[in-house]
Amino acid sequence: MTIKDSGMRIRVEKDLREAFVQACRAQDRHASDVLRDFMRAFTEKQIQGQADLFAGSKRKRK
Repeated sequence: MTIKDSGMRIRVEKDLREAFVQACRAQDRHASDVLRDFMRAFTEKQIQGQADLFAGSKRKRK
């Protein structure tokens, strides 16, 4: 496990938070772990998306 040395505070609607926490509990997971997984997946998708932009950009020479 890595050391977590940075925090993030967000504000969400009470109903959304309660539904999220309940969904996490139903899967026997901590909400913070699920949020970290979402963040990792999102950033990896964004990084891959940027790589895809350049992968197909080979120009034909005249």
